[in-house]
Amino acid sequence: MTARPLSPRVPADRPVRAVLVGCGGMSAAWLRAAATVPGLEVVGLVDLNEGAALARQSEFELLHAQTGTDLDAVLAATRPDLVFDCTIPDAHHATALTAFSHGVGVLGEKPLADTLERAQDMVQAGQHAGLFHAVIQNRRYDPNIRRVRAFVEGGRMGAVTGVHADFFLGPHFGGFRDTMEHVLLLDMAIHTFDAARLICGQDPVSVTCHEWNPAGSWYAHGANAVATFEMTGGVVFTYRGSWCAEGFPTTWESDWRITGTRGTVRWDGGDHPRAAVVTGTGGFFSEFEEMELPPLAPDARTGGHEGLIRDAVRVLREGGTAETVASDNIKSLAMVLAAIESAESGQKVSVTW
Repeated sequence: MTARPLSPRVPADRPVRAVLVGCGGMSAAWLRAAATVPGLEVVGLVDLNEGAALARQSEFELLHAQTGTDLDAVLAATRPDLVFDCTIPDAHHATALTAFSHGVGVLGEKPLADTLERAQDMVQAGQHAGLFHAVIQNRRYDPNIRRVRAFVEGGRMGAVTGVHADFFLGPHFGGFRDTMEHVLLLDMAIHTFDAARLICGQDPVSVTCHEWNPAGSWYAHGANAVATFEMTGGVVFTYRGSWCAEGFPTTWESDWRITGTRGTVRWDGGDHPRAAVVTGTGGFFSEFEEMELPPLAPDARTGGHEGLIRDAVRVLREGGTAETVASDNIKSLAMVLAAIESAESGQKVSVTW
């Protein structure tokens, strides 16, 4: 499924109108970000519990936004340009198809869907309708991963050969995650997998994954995983992760080593990614120049949720393709689901989408 550039849909003389569906915890981050985006108006709030929608309406002073429990009814009444889908993954498919049936685009919370089949159906439906359809992968819009990607793409470290990520944290969430199956892979690893795709610019081919729940884990299932992905271009991506690692935590962005034919990039997920680039060869070890990565280009896409929402507004006004368009982001979901299949079967699994 190839992303198709969209034609402009919203004229410059009126705001882009959005309805947010799913007024739980994540919706606050979306509404905070939306409030900073010029030319955007939230005209509706939908939740199965109308009290949750009313609470968000009051909290964010969206006094003119319509609230309700029925997405069909609110879409018919408000005639928006975009749905912000903050529902649970199981509801993403129904939400997207409802929006598309009203001629409304969708910017959705990750993951794209709860199964690959539903994700494929959503992508095909959005493309058939010619509507905006993208996923919030907010970590792509971290300014430091943008610096890493720009340096890798610039070629000073040669061709990328390997991408390696460590993710070790010990969050005590409580709630649904404590009993969730494949909790690390399904709830968190998609961020790291999607970041790996961004960094190396390659697509997944196959994966071998081992998942386990170590002694002392406060989760019921699968808090640890290691995975090896074969990518296009001969690149190998390795992932080591734990959500019950006490002590010496990584950042939420993971700890990265990207190797190339002429150097290496190290990034601990913080503000100071570094590179070591070959300057001389012929000895037992090559000679290197170590450096901090250059600053961002002025036009780099950053800003987390705000940046992604801003880009959605831009595409609706000017046309084009969102970076996290669903037809591309389905590859990150496919990585997660293939890793789970490999962990369950003990076999190497092809990554298909």
